[in-house]
Amino acid sequence: MKLESTATLQPPPDAAAPHERLSVDALVAEIAARREEFNRLSHVPRDVVEKMKQVGIFRSSTPKRFGGEPMAPADFLRIVERISTADGSAGWVAAFGSANTYLAALPPDTQALIYANGPDQVSGGGLYPLQPAKAVDGGWEVNGQWRFASGCKAADWLSVGIGGTPASGGGAAGKPLSAVFPAAQIEIIDNWNVVGMQGTGSHDLRVHNKFIAHEWTFVRGASATIDEPLYRYPTVAYQAEVHAAVNLGLARAALDIVTEMAGGTKTLMGAPRLGDRAYYRIDIAKAEAAYRSARAFYYEAAEAAWETILAGDPVPAAQTNLLRLSATHAAHVGLEVVIDAYKLGGTTAIFKENRLQWLVRDAMVVTQHAALNEATYDGAGALFAGIEPGMPYP
Repeated sequence: MKLESTATLQPPPDAAAPHERLSVDALVAEIAARREEFNRLSHVPRDVVEKMKQVGIFRSSTPKRFGGEPMAPADFLRIVERISTADGSAGWVAAFGSANTYLAALPPDTQALIYANGPDQVSGGGLYPLQPAKAVDGGWEVNGQWRFASGCKAADWLSVGIGGTPASGGGAAGKPLSAVFPAAQIEIIDNWNVVGMQGTGSHDLRVHNKFIAHEWTFVRGASATIDEPLYRYPTVAYQAEVHAAVNLGLARAALDIVTEMAGGTKTLMGAPRLGDRAYYRIDIAKAEAAYRSARAFYYEAAEAAWETILAGDPVPAAQTNLLRLSATHAAHVGLEVVIDAYKLGGTTAIFKENRLQWLVRDAMVVTQHAALNEATYDGAGALFAGIEPGMPYP
């Protein structure tokens, strides 16, 4: 059986193209104008991802030593939240600008190859279901199919989850092993057909008889081999946060839409305007308070962990727990706010041209993510109670 080798891996030939700076405002405006296109295509097109590069999104987690401009997590999260007000799928894809924090666990020489043509590298992948890999001389023989590879059609590098023990020995602690390939070496199965987050392009990936050297594998969530502040931030918690930022953006969008409906929109049945109704005023106030409270906890946790790192200290488990908990809380409160706004919109909200029904579908998907579902509350509660969580956490 002949395996394709990673020994001669080269970075994508166009990765070095220089990017003029683009404002976040300009990017958000284009995304808002094109979100229906993303839904129709079932992915965010490469030209939009190129514009995200121009904003600096995909160099925000590239090490400085490789030309990156690492961004404080809370600053990056605010960008993802802002983009998500225009479109949840685009916000989700932009969130993968943080994914290179995972790649920082690769050997430095491997990272040097990844960034050889520039710091604006787009990485993604399908981690699950973990596929068994056959140990061969110098690495692994990889075969299988993986799901939920968000943004894969615009990625430069794709990771897949494999069963196996790192060449360095232990340290996995129940965390999966990831194998990194140039995106061109992985087949994309175009099967993302869903009712929410359609534009994320979270298609399946397939690999057949590929060899991957040990140097191109890493334990997902392992300590970085690059000693820069961003890579001391808890990586698994950070990925939960970037996805939660999407629901904060969707909640803000929903609140803005239903607030605009308060005074100027006539109801279909000729009833009083929304703003003239006590229940509307009460519920919109409660929803705004819930959104702002969850958002404050979310950013407070992120900024506190970053301050710990800048002070030269490791982030303790108790603080990492707050990162995970605040992310889950933000995602679920965000969904609740979107649903409340949808209800306040009345029959106007059921029409396809009204974005509220779209926001509901997208927000529900975010809370289904493994890093943000109800099990996170169980893990957080276990740590508060001084009990060992029944899953890899935090």
